Amino acid sequence: MYKRTILTILLLASFLISYHPASAQNTNEAVYIVKAGDSLSSIAEFFGVNLADLMATNGITDPNQLNAGQQLIIPKLEGVTGVLNVEVINFGDSFRSLMRRTQISQDIFKKLNHVVSPSQFYVGVGMIVPAEEESPTYGTRVSTRAGESLLELAVKQNTDVWTLTEVNDLQGSWDSLPGDPLFAPGGDGTQSTNGLPSAFVSAKIRDLPIKQGGTGVIIVQTIPGVTLGGMLVDHPLRFFAMEDGTQVALQGVHALLNPGVYPLRLDATLADGSIQSYEQSILITSGYYPDDPLLYVDPVTVDPAATEPELQYLMQITTPATPTRFWNGDFISPAIAYADSTYFTSRYGSRRTYIGKGTDLQVQGFHTGLDFGGGTGLPISAPAAGQVVFAGFLTVRGNATIIDHGWGVYSGFWHQSEFKVQVGDLVEQGQVIGLVGGTGRVTGPHLHWELWANGIQIDPLDWLIQAYP
Repeated sequence: MYKRTILTILLLASFLISYHPASAQNTNEAVYIVKAGDSLSSIAEFFGVNLADLMATNGITDPNQLNAGQQLIIPKLEGVTGVLNVEVINFGDSFRSLMRRTQISQDIFKKLNHVVSPSQFYVGVGMIVPAEEESPTYGTRVSTRAGESLLELAVKQNTDVWTLTEVNDLQGSWDSLPGDPLFAPGGDGTQSTNGLPSAFVSAKIRDLPIKQGGTGVIIVQTIPGVTLGGMLVDHPLRFFAMEDGTQVALQGVHALLNPGVYPLRLDATLADGSIQSYEQSILITSGYYPDDPLLYVDPVTVDPAATEPELQYLMQITTPATPTRFWNGDFISPAIAYADSTYFTSRYGSRRTYIGKGTDLQVQGFHTGLDFGGGTGLPISAPAAGQVVFAGFLTVRGNATIIDHGWGVYSGFWHQSEFKVQVGDLVEQGQVIGLVGGTGRVTGPHLHWELWANGIQIDPLDWLIQAYP
């Protein structure tokens, strides 16, 4: 029952995460703003109301006539008023901090979100919070330091101790511990760390929730002299300095990792050698990857004697994290010179089984990149600047070129008919680095583009849609 409740929240939250609050016409009711992809049945299921009641309350006769931006009154949510927003839990958030910032009652919050325990607060989960037009804003995160009183903190925030006591549900001015996340009037909730250790000025994870095959973007600002590390799932994080003084880690999540809750830990090593750590569970969602038809290929390319050493060799090449970031901004399609960059013959993540023709040999796994159609001899372009670290023949991948883009990000281009670069070359975005072919484990000529982030193959399409970091 617990898992089913969480799954329901996640499925509907995926519709709501990019939602921006709109002004409701009637805040005496609970109002939901329809998003693209919503249906009346999914909305009714999510809020636990009868579909007929939902239609009747909103005067809807045709359930198929639903428009993005449309306001729906959700019936039978006694005591709930205002626009139903979604708060996506980020690193450092907690049940207590959300209650304090939004000023929503625990009973209403649990009713809307089917929350049984505060332990259900995972990074990446969307929680429904009603917002009324005239409700006060408590977005400034603050906390007392060791030896600091609540009165001193109130003076610094240009407020008073009674307001801090009431807003944060404290028993009195004495009822506050150093580091306890408190909220003061004003602000948007981005000013501080929400109770993280003192070495952290801020910390957040972009584009939550992270999916199978996704790229986790972890952005952290610390006090001076701090070295960052940590772990996502079971993979050590590597941080690099940004121009604005923050540090960022780009970490891939394996396409075959079971959806669920996994550990995310940040470690801050201070100048004196001491370490401050903070760990929280993070949700990894399904990529909803389909099963491809069986593929019959040359038996040599599915023989473990060839496939396993080749994979280990590939991992050795793509493991180092060069401190220089060669790319800047968007990646482009490697097939941009000859094909529609939005057309792919096969996408990343689909589950696959390769069978050696005329044998019992087979390999099960997933499609590790994007495939572009096209005949032998068509040009392959570098999706971003970088340095060539491999150009040679591999049994499974055929004629292969690997480009190091820096910061642990690598591109691989398999099955080529001809190389146009060699190891050590620095390449620019759009430069022709090879020609399409049909070498290695293929059923016909095509371009396979693979992308790695800190040792994990990720979905290249994400990097065509938006810029990283």
